Amino acid sequence: DWERGIRQCLRLDLTLGWDNRPAAAGDNLALALDYAALSERVQEFARESHFQLVETFAERLAEVLMGERGIPWLRIRVTKPGAVPAARGVGVEIERGCR
Repeated sequence: DWERGIRQCLRLDLTLGWDNRPAAAGDNLALALDYAALSERVQEFARESHFQLVETFAERLAEVLMGERGIPWLRIRVTKPGAVPAARGVGVEIERGCR
């Protein structure tokens, strides 16, 4: 399949369940999620990944974020833009963890 020989562009949307009350109560950045570090980790994971399915990519990314960052619940949407001519993109959305 021609797609396996080239890097694919993916669009990611992440929704993270996180108790932000401690950070918000004291307006304390140190207690908040570090979005820059999180974004860098997601990009690093994407660069290092070589999966055939976006489903596998989404599941493994969920495992990484929940395991490394202690995120108790998340939703990940992975979209491949232009994969199907009649659509802007195709993809998968998963939810993992406990709210």
